[in-house]
Formats: sequence, C-alpha cells, structure tokens
Amino acid sequence: MSKNLGAWDKAKRDGRKMSMITAYDYPFARMADAAGIDAILVGDSLGMVVAGDADTLRVSLEQIEYHTRIVAKGVQKALLMSDLPFGSYEQSPAQALASATRLIKAGADIVKLEGGEAMVETVAYLSARAVPVCAHIGLTPQYVRQFGGFKRQGKTPEGAARLLQDAIAFAEAGARIVLMEAIPSPLATEITQRIAAPTIGIGAGPGTDGQVLVLHDVLGLNQDHVPAFAKAYLDGAKLIQQAMADYADDVRSVKFPTS
Repeated sequence: MSKNLGAWDKAKRDGRKMSMITAYDYPFARMADAAGIDAILVGDSLGMVVAGDADTLRVSLEQIEYHTRIVAKGVQKALLMSDLPFGSYEQSPAQALASATRLIKAGADIVKLEGGEAMVETVAYLSARAVPVCAHIGLTPQYVRQFGGFKRQGKTPEGAARLLQDAIAFAEAGARIVLMEAIPSPLATEITQRIAAPTIGIGAGPGTDGQVLVLHDVLGLNQDHVPAFAKAYLDGAKLIQQAMADYADDVRSVKFPTS
C-alpha cells in the first residue's frame, strides 16, 4: 500500500481491506514492510508491551519521536503512523501542531490522536496545516482512568450515538483515517458506511475498512495483558525463551563456542 493517503481512499472505494501492525524498532519495521503490511503504527502501546507499564500514560513525545525515527529506517512502502502521546496535544491546537511537526520530521506520514468532540477543532487545525491526522475513538487508552479501566465503549444507545457523531465530525474536520477500538461490530460497520474516510478497527469486528493489532499480540510475545480480541499467529514467547534456554545450556556444557 502506498504512503499516499489518496491510495487509502481508493482502497476504501474499491473494498480492499487494509492491514496495520505496530512496530517499535528497525528490525520488526523492516519485516512488517517486507511482509506487505499496509501501515505501521509507532504506538504509545510501547509503554505497555516494551516498557512494562500498566497503561500508556507515561509515554513521552521524545520516546515516540525516537521510535518513529528508527522505525522509519525500515519502512519503504507502508504508511507510517505515529501516536501523539498523552499530554502532547490536548492543551491547544498549537501544542498539537508543534508535537505533530516533530513526529512528521522524524519520519511519520500521519499522526494519531485520541478523543472525542473536544479534539475536533485540533484535527481541523492540523489538517489545514498539512498534517494528516488519524482520529482514534471508542476505547481510547489515554482516557483509561476516566473510563475506570480498559472497557468496551458504545454499548448503550447514547454511547453509540456519541461515537457516530464524533466519527462524522472528525471526518468532516479533515481526519484522513478514523480508528475505532473496542466498540460493537454493528456500530463500527455503520460508521464505516457513513463516512468517506477509511476506518481501521481493533476489537470492532470485520466491518471496518482495515484492522490493526499490536505486534507483540500477533507474535505471541505479550505475556501480560492480552486483549480478548487479539489473535496470536505465533507462540513467540515460548519459542524465544526456549532458544535462550538452549543457548544457556550450550554455554554451561561448553558446546558453545567451539574452537
């Protein structure tokens, strides 16, 4: 998939489903790109799956900027998206622009921010200043303390109506992609049909224009909290731990290194 966001609009019109995965370093970014993944996300999920935090709130703009820079070195074809972390954009549209500019200069093709109605003005402000934006709605991890945990959103008629309204408002404000996390499948499908912008889902059913998963969940490396909607395609933790154990055994038994 092209880094050109116009190609993403065409994919939506043509009904071509898009794939996205997170990456936080050069080797995995290079592999994801070579595998034909359409988009790579430098997510603030790194706080949980890389740094071992309980949530994403401690991740800094400097961390995302650093990881964006090293991931960008491994990406040739895929769209590169970077998260605006908690505290880097909420104060004002001007703050968001300053933060987004740093990530774009580090190699991002598009930035992602979380929130609802309060962030519509910021999306419009960035879009008018040549910064492509992905709006993240539904379960927004940066709001985890406000939600009282990682809870599914949009389950009530009122909640569903609010998310639909937010998605429409973001698309009208210029959001190039709308990401929906942990919302009912029928709602995600309705939003996808109602807005022109491509949609990406995670725990939102098959009716979105594409899907995103965290790298560590896909590879079976996440040994802590694994979302119910994630799918592991490899028992990576077991395989890697066994390889390390075999190496340690070879060292102790003097099988490695050889003369």
